[in-house]
Amino acid sequence: MGPLHGRKIIEIAGIGPGPYAAMVLADMGADVIRVSRPSNGMLSMAENEKLDFGNRGKRCIAVNLKEPQAVEVVLKLIEDADALLEGNRPGVMEKLGLGPEVCLQRNPRLVYGRMTGWGQQGPLAHAAGHDLNYIALTGALHAIGEKGGKPVVPLNLIGDFGGGGLLLAFGIVCAILEAQSSGRGQVVDAAMVDGASSLMTMMYGAFQSGFWRNERGSNMLDGGAHFYGVYETADGRYVSIGSIEPQFYALLLEKMGLAGEQLPHQHDARHWDALRERFAAIFRTRTRDDWCAIMEGTDICFAPVLGFDEITSHPHIAARGTFLENDGVWQPAPAPRFSRTVPARPATAVRIGADTEAILADAGYDAARIAALRAAGTVA
Repeated sequence: MGPLHGRKIIEIAGIGPGPYAAMVLADMGADVIRVSRPSNGMLSMAENEKLDFGNRGKRCIAVNLKEPQAVEVVLKLIEDADALLEGNRPGVMEKLGLGPEVCLQRNPRLVYGRMTGWGQQGPLAHAAGHDLNYIALTGALHAIGEKGGKPVVPLNLIGDFGGGGLLLAFGIVCAILEAQSSGRGQVVDAAMVDGASSLMTMMYGAFQSGFWRNERGSNMLDGGAHFYGVYETADGRYVSIGSIEPQFYALLLEKMGLAGEQLPHQHDARHWDALRERFAAIFRTRTRDDWCAIMEGTDICFAPVLGFDEITSHPHIAARGTFLENDGVWQPAPAPRFSRTVPARPATAVRIGADTEAILADAGYDAARIAALRAAGTVA
């Protein structure tokens, strides 16, 4: 039931990359217990738990960490856990009495994952921030946008989810593997500014080699090249072209009706702007579906730009089973895929505290003790 089946992860509820990291681990079969604040609302901004995809596949216990007994409840939960992850500012968990030192005393094999934007140390460590601010320091934000225009906000994919959540999950799994041989846990300091920088590795090398210009929209992979970009079609929709290799570019020219013309060399950047205008005029002569009929499935490196309302009906996406449906709503299936330890279909996210009694019972609390904790307002 997934490659992480049998692993227990404690997630201190947060927002964005922390829940996503825990979701990825849950998708892979880990038993993720989300420790949330007591609330009458949903787990997040989703209108109902069915749409709270970041918390799918998890069990949830509601604990009021301001109550004296709450710290002991969480420490009890981590006694047999493989990892804990949290996304608070540096020092917050220590103030709660749940910092790494305390937790590792209770469970020396525990992997303690920390998700922040700026990291645990550094001049900005205690400052507030969001994805956009973190990627701004890495050059990633500077590099994305049209030539002569301002930087374009690339959703919160680079900082929050790629450089943050995914690298936190990766770090936790690495540390769990190491703990198997050493018998010792450790702290994983996952900072979005570090992770986003890691994602930019190739661009940094290209810049220092002289291959990548510091002006956005002027390079092969940032929309500067006429053979790697997005074009509007006659119906106001868009298609994407990525014909980098010469044989793919030759096929693109053929399908566009330009084969045989004396055009400048493909990689002569002096002519990219003019060729992009020429290409744009040609793509505007047909609809997106027309271009799909001509180019999709060929070696041009082509795909239509789909809206959210079109994704699940595309033949390739449907054939792959890239999305699944749970309780009448569609969502991405667990990724990546495994030939033997196939992850189970993720369970729908539950309301805050839905599993409180069951989790406490698993941790060794009897019915009387659970009732006392509930009466004291420690759990809900």
